[in-house]
Order: sequence, then structure tokens, then C-alpha cells
Amino acid sequence: MKKMVSSLLVLTVGCGLLMLSSCNGDQKRMGILKVYNWGDYIDEDLIPEFEAWYEEQTGESVEVIYQTFDINEVMLAKIENGQADFDVVCPSEYIIERMMRNDMLLPIITPEFEQEINDKDINYFDCVSPYIREQFSLLEAPEGKDPNDYSIGYMWGTTGILFNKSYVTAEEALTWDLMFDKRLKDKIFVKDAFRDVYSPMLIYAKTLEARAAGELTEDEYLDLTTIRELMYDSSDESIALVESYLKRMKELVAGWEADFGKEMMTQEKAWINLMWSGDAVWAIDEATSVGVDLGYVVPEEGSVVWFDGWVIPKYARNLKAARYFIDYMCMPENAIRNMDATGYVSVVATEEVFSELENLSCGEMEECDLSYLFVDHEGNPIEGSDSVLVDPVLYPDRSVIDRCGVMHDSGDRTDKMLEMWSRVKGDNLSEGMLIGIILFFSVLLVWGVWRKIDNYRKRMNLKKRRHHRSERKSK
Repeated sequence: MKKMVSSLLVLTVGCGLLMLSSCNGDQKRMGILKVYNWGDYIDEDLIPEFEAWYEEQTGESVEVIYQTFDINEVMLAKIENGQADFDVVCPSEYIIERMMRNDMLLPIITPEFEQEINDKDINYFDCVSPYIREQFSLLEAPEGKDPNDYSIGYMWGTTGILFNKSYVTAEEALTWDLMFDKRLKDKIFVKDAFRDVYSPMLIYAKTLEARAAGELTEDEYLDLTTIRELMYDSSDESIALVESYLKRMKELVAGWEADFGKEMMTQEKAWINLMWSGDAVWAIDEATSVGVDLGYVVPEEGSVVWFDGWVIPKYARNLKAARYFIDYMCMPENAIRNMDATGYVSVVATEEVFSELENLSCGEMEECDLSYLFVDHEGNPIEGSDSVLVDPVLYPDRSVIDRCGVMHDSGDRTDKMLEMWSRVKGDNLSEGMLIGIILFFSVLLVWGVWRKIDNYRKRMNLKKRRHHRSERKSK
């Protein structure tokens, strides 16, 4: 009997301690905000500033734990298994679509939260351009769910061709034909992102098919409706068609790159690179400082317009701070700082951002129609936005946007597309490339550390150049 009582006492005390420990752990976790974002994709000074702002608004303290990723699928894998309790994540549009389809997201905007921030006059969600919200509404979502309630845009851009003006003309770069130009053998790099390559190649292949069938003349292109339909096309026939084009292209390709293509271009080891506009901005600015003249265009056949956005995974544990953080990132002055630090373009398109366009630009300026993006609080284009002098790499003209579609998740067809991508990349591994791969991995750790240091230096130099430019203009 004594042993039974003793055992019961021990069990009771043990359970009590476990419950107390769990409660203390939950309380401690509520003071932490875990953010998972792309590398080099924020003005990191904003993180401690958010902590102070959050306490000012709520009376509660929070510590931000900030981590980064380089590939959407790596990020998703960590969240899918439920082992990562990130509160805020920044995936691309097709991953947002997949997460919504698989019921992996919690709403950002709720009536209660909207009322709370309205009462405090800190609702910055409306600063996101209506054009961006329209594009997010195109994402597939379960019936009754609005994608704009579950995802808030962060940055956006296009996929196109970065080219060296000493070897390639702008006219040549205005067609995907350039990727098959034999004189450029071993001078071509391609982004190692199968969706960003698949969609432009499918548009290009379908354009050539339509011309061959007499449906289009040699100077005509697919309309936007057709391009948007192709963004959903992952049929066996289309996968095979794209694969045939990519296998022709790979005979000329020097490498498939995740991030180092920018350096290859600035060092003139490559003459063209299929890449994202944000990376192109960085490369153009860096190349200018070393006397290399680069340009960027979206080919006339059409391409991809991409979006990254904030979401709250269903395993998040600090919903309140997560919602405040996303709202804080939509504040116009913070959006400007993030653009200045990263070279990418914010989805925030208010009059405050519009007035800073000249200072944000680094490359050659052109008159562009941005009335699709910049509108006032009444939904009307901001005065002058239909013809504004701006860097077209950062802010593409309406004519460019009208030939770009939004990527979508391929669902159960994704594996088929990945298999195709693996076949394309794996068939041309020469002995030299194998040696190169071995050498690459042997220095990967050192390179990773160097990259962080070098990117910080470059961001500082970029800020300095923009500051000096701004000072000169003010004089």
C-alpha cells in the first residue's frame, strides 16, 4: 500500500512538473517570432526596429529569430513534416498555391485583426498594389478561401535574359532564339529553377508552333490569355516538347546556377544568363563598377512574372506577432528600405514609393507606363505614372507585363516535371564538369562564409552609390 501511495505521489509530482514546464515553454515561445525568408532579402536593421515597434503597439516584447533558405522546396519540406514551427515564411506564388491547396496556412487578415490595426491607424495592407492583389487572386485556392487573406505580397519581378552588351545586342536578347545561338556556346548560364525555365520555353515553343501552323505571322506573338493558360500546362506532350528544346539548349549551356550566375556575368565568364530581374539589378550595378556593361530584357515571345509573399504556416505558434510583422513590412518607408537593401521590387506601390523611384533606380532610365501598378487610395492611377522615367529592369513597362504569366503549382505533375529537369541537366555532365562539381563542393563551406561577407559589402557600396547619386541630384 505504501509503495502504491508513493508511486502515485511520484507520478502526480512528475505530471505537475511536466505541465509546469510545458506552460513555461509556451509562455516563452509566445515571446519569440520565428521568421523564415530567402537569403539577402531584407534590410536586417528592420528586425530589431520591428521588435521595438511591436512593443510600442502592443505593450508586449518579442524576439525575432530570423533564418534563411535558398530553395522553395527545401523550405516547404521543413514545414510539411510539422517539425518546424515558423511563424512567418516567404514562399513563391506556386508554393503559396500548394500550401493553400494542402491546408497548410492560417489566415493573415481576420476581421478581428483588421479592426485592431484600424483602431491603431497602422493598417498598411492597403499599401500593396491592387495589381499585385489581382495577381494573387489568380492563385488556386479551396472554395470559399481568398488567397489575399492567406498571403500578402512582398517582392515581385520578371524572368528574362541578362546579357553583355559587348557581345549581344538588345535586339538579339529580345527573343528566346538567343538561347540557341551556337556562337554563345559555353557562354550561357541558366537559372537552376525548373519552373522559371519551363514556362518561358513552353511559351517560346508554342509561339514557334503557331507560326509554323500559320496561326501567327513571324512578327506576331501569343496573347496574354493564351500565355496564362500555358502557365497551367504540365501535360506529357508539353513536358516532352520543353525537354526537346532544353536538350538543344544545354549543348550550349556552361552551367545551371542557383546564385553564382551574377558573378559569372560581372566577370565576363558568361555573356548571357536566364535569370530573375532582381538578380539582374544586382549584376548590372556591380558590373558597372568594374567597367562591364550589362542589360536585361524580357523576350517578346513572353515570360514569367513572379511573386514572393508572406504566409503564416498552420504550425505557427505566435500568430499575433506574425500578423504585426507582415503589416510592418508593408509600411511604405520599410518597403523602400527593403528595396534599397536587396535590389528587388516591393509590392508596395503608394505615392511615397512613387516619389522615390528615381533614387531607387541604378541602371539606365527609360520612360515606362506604370499606371497598372501605382494607384491612389481611390483606385485611380497616380498622376504621372503612365509615363515615368525609371529603371525598366526594376519596374517593367505595361507592355512587358502584358506578355508575362503567373506560375502555378503543378500538383501531382510536379514529379514528372522534376524528372524531366533532372534528365536535361544530367545528360551533359562532361569529365570537366564533374571535376568542376567536385571542386565546387570542396570549397562550398568557405564560399558560403565569403558570400555573406561579400554581399554585405556590396549592399553597403550600393547604398553609398545611391546616396551619392541622391546628393548630386539634390544639388
